[in-house]
Amino acid sequence: MPIPHDKQLMEATARGDLEAFGEIVLRHQRFVWGIAYRFFGDKSAAEDLAQETFIRILQAAPRYKPSADFRAYLYRIVSRLCIDKARVKRPILMDTLPEMVDDSPTPAAVLLARERETTIRQALDNLPPRQRLAVILKYYEGLPYADIAQTLGITVKAVERLLGRARAALRSALRRQEI
Repeated sequence: MPIPHDKQLMEATARGDLEAFGEIVLRHQRFVWGIAYRFFGDKSAAEDLAQETFIRILQAAPRYKPSADFRAYLYRIVSRLCIDKARVKRPILMDTLPEMVDDSPTPAAVLLARERETTIRQALDNLPPRQRLAVILKYYEGLPYADIAQTLGITVKAVERLLGRARAALRSALRRQEI
């Protein structure tokens, strides 16, 4: 039996097939949580946003029109929720991000890496929500400009300007911290 595409799973979900919806969740939960975690820097907030994303997908299943790739549809929902939540509540600053694989695990290197991660996280948290999301989608998720533009509902040129402003703000913030 061939593996169903996301479009087919959404169509089945719209007909009330909760197993199809479960497959959508299994396929995309790690991705959704990753974007939310990078955006908010908080595991609990990321879990809440991931749950809310999938609830919205389930509720919208009967209205889903596969005019675009499902993943683009998913990006748009996650992005809108991140931006909406950021407007309501400032992100929670964390002392550290999850440990990164480090080839030189000396205590000094680990401490320096943690300080750097905290500084970058704080600089990222100080960006306006749309800039922060554009940075996450481009540099953490590796999306091309066209996908970011579609996700945010703006032009590719607007994405370039958004990322340019974000990079300038990050450079400025990181220079002040001497990173």
